[in-house]
Amino acid sequence: MDDAPAFRSSPWMVREIVEQAEPDDERVWVPQGDQIWFRPLLLDTVTGVVANLLRVRRGGNLGKHIHNAPVYGYVIKGAWRYLEHDWVARAGMFVYEPPGEVHTLVVDHASEAEEMITYFVVHGGLTKIGEDGATIGYENAFTKIALCDAHYRRAGLGPDFIRTVVR
Repeated sequence: MDDAPAFRSSPWMVREIVEQAEPDDERVWVPQGDQIWFRPLLLDTVTGVVANLLRVRRGGNLGKHIHNAPVYGYVIKGAWRYLEHDWVARAGMFVYEPPGEVHTLVVDHASEAEEMITYFVVHGGLTKIGEDGATIGYENAFTKIALCDAHYRRAGLGPDFIRTVVR
């Protein structure tokens, strides 16, 4: 056993990401809707995982949607809820969203907060659903990359800024 080679990382490994999660520069938050922004931390083009901070201010409504894979969340600040449930997610709470559940994330008076920030790890994509139940859009790591790239270019952060979190 003493002759066994020491374990080494693969030379084919992708680079690690070490970033300030809550940025000092407001331009790093990507607008996603009225009173809604996200800060990408990992946009994985191989596994489809999206890790991000979601920031929603009072009056923000993420819209009805359904995930095709699990979602994990940890509430950092404030509170939010789903219109379809009677619970409120508050700072310090963990939330698991099973695949296949339709829900609408909101920060409203019932949420008891002016603003929330939640760390989400989203596996796979999500389908946006209209009031009539029909599909009206789709999001995944690739659509998030395009949205971030366009925003960062407009915001003056440059064409390579998004590359820091894409794997």
